[in-house]
Amino acid sequence: MAIETKKYTSFKEFYPFYLSEHQNSVCRLLHIVGTSLVVLVLMLILFKSNYKLLIILPIIGYGFAWVGHFFFENNKPASFKYPLYSFMGDWVMWWQVLTLKIKL
Repeated sequence: MAIETKKYTSFKEFYPFYLSEHQNSVCRLLHIVGTSLVVLVLMLILFKSNYKLLIILPIIGYGFAWVGHFFFENNKPASFKYPLYSFMGDWVMWWQVLTLKIKL
């Protein structure tokens, strides 16, 4: 678990820290599952025009991720301190795993 005191001024600067907080493969897998479910539910919402379901998107996305952090990575989610960069990092990591640029 990294102790973080740095103030990041750009996402490019933040992303290596983000990846360092996601070294456990189960934690990464839970992030990928949660983000993938968000994409699928979002597509369902748009297809069915059921916008009430938008409320569950953060529950799905953050729920899977936070289980990964608290029970497998044993650290505090970066989203607590860097919410925007962390949100962006999740999508970049998701895409990089799907495109095989980084491993689970």
